[in-house]
Amino acid sequence: MSESTPKAGSAAEQELPSIWLALLPVAALVGLLFVNVRWFDSADNHVPLVLATALAACLARLVLKQPWTQIETGLVKAITMALQACLILMVVGMLIGAWIESGVVPLMIVWGLKLISPSLFLVTACLVCCVVSLCTGSSWTTAGTVGVALVGVGAAMGLEAGMVAGAIVSGAYFGDKMSPLSDTTNLAPAMAGSTMVEHIRHMVFTVTPALLIALGVYGFLGRGQSAGPDSLARVQAVIDVIEGHFVLSPWLLLPPVLVLLLVARNFPALPALVIGTFSATIMGWIVQPHGDSTAAVGASFSVLYTGYAIDLTSALGSGASELQRSAAETVQSLLHERGGMKSMMGTIALIFCALSFGGVMESSGMLGSIARRLLSFVRGTGSLIAATICTCFGVNVLASDQYMAIVVPGRMFRTAYLKQRLHPKNLSRALEDSGTVTSPLIPWNTCGAQMTAVLGVATAAYWPYAVLNWVCPLVSILYGFTGFTITKISDAEAERQLSA
Repeated sequence: MSESTPKAGSAAEQELPSIWLALLPVAALVGLLFVNVRWFDSADNHVPLVLATALAACLARLVLKQPWTQIETGLVKAITMALQACLILMVVGMLIGAWIESGVVPLMIVWGLKLISPSLFLVTACLVCCVVSLCTGSSWTTAGTVGVALVGVGAAMGLEAGMVAGAIVSGAYFGDKMSPLSDTTNLAPAMAGSTMVEHIRHMVFTVTPALLIALGVYGFLGRGQSAGPDSLARVQAVIDVIEGHFVLSPWLLLPPVLVLLLVARNFPALPALVIGTFSATIMGWIVQPHGDSTAAVGASFSVLYTGYAIDLTSALGSGASELQRSAAETVQSLLHERGGMKSMMGTIALIFCALSFGGVMESSGMLGSIARRLLSFVRGTGSLIAATICTCFGVNVLASDQYMAIVVPGRMFRTAYLKQRLHPKNLSRALEDSGTVTSPLIPWNTCGAQMTAVLGVATAAYWPYAVLNWVCPLVSILYGFTGFTITKISDAEAERQLSA
């Protein structure tokens, strides 16, 4: 079968609105997001998305003369596609709270910190962040907690702050794109029409060489480094605080191992995560010291909804050293008010708002008009994947939001992938290989701003060293042009998905 992109020629395609009309809501959204992030200093982009959606709906109704029922149906249909991902996110919030309360996450953090070797600090920092982000599914949490501690240790070793921050960002976004607990790992396959298990397995082929290249670079940059007693004392102080509050038994590894085994055996993601949540809760009741069993059960139920809470700093006496106070603050920032179903509601609302915008744009034909212009430059699988990755990066630059960089290109290119008989997991991988990992490389993107704020390092200083984040898109494009790991589907399956 030919690899060429089908030419636009159907009646529906001929009736698409003009490119200039289609770009109006996009331009309005970019402007509103810019004002919200730069002028109002807000990372909550829900209202700009709602306003841009309202503008797109007004243009569809008043200019394109489309009935409201058609617009509303398109909006609801787009949201429906992400309902499974949203359900998973709610369970993920519960799971994070349970894994912290039971001691699973603290155990992973301590074991990761104990791996630190002065001569391989950058390599170790990246790997520690890989482990923590895989456990939590959050790059922001990883950078804002363990990342902050590692920046301090790196400074004590005399390492350039940009190098340390780059290694942290690479590791943090490895887990953000590979963990079944991550919101983007659930959102990307939902947009592409794939499943989370297919998506994660397919990403292994691009993220593995990117991570190995990154580790090789960090090994070269960090060779010959040595650490003084002060830097190692900081790490040990953090370990002491965690070990003083949690019983860190190897039995706590059972819940994450159970989840990984279930996912590896193609067990559905939602029940696998539920099993991982309640198995961790039960392990916590067994391993961690509790008083009244009824109170322990009630406390666990509260954690599953509102998240885990801990107060370490107020318990320190007046005789505590500055090192002890710093370690207690680091651990508290790492674990306090983390997880819980409630913590995911803001993300779910943002996904709903982004999908509403994409749904109106798609049902009105405006998204199709933009896609048709972009696809006019596509000549095969390689150029299609390259166009997807460049579009995701462009949305990250213009819209300053990684969710938009996944949702909008996902909706734009889904049909084009099916027309070229490409499995949806190829699209979901391209979305994550660009929309997720390039977001922290842009200073005005919410992710770039977050990394700069928590690590105290300018985006321009760390992005050259965030090796995984810029190598991953290049590997994905290379695979597109060579055909390596690109999976096809039959004509019948493509037609079935196109008509769904």
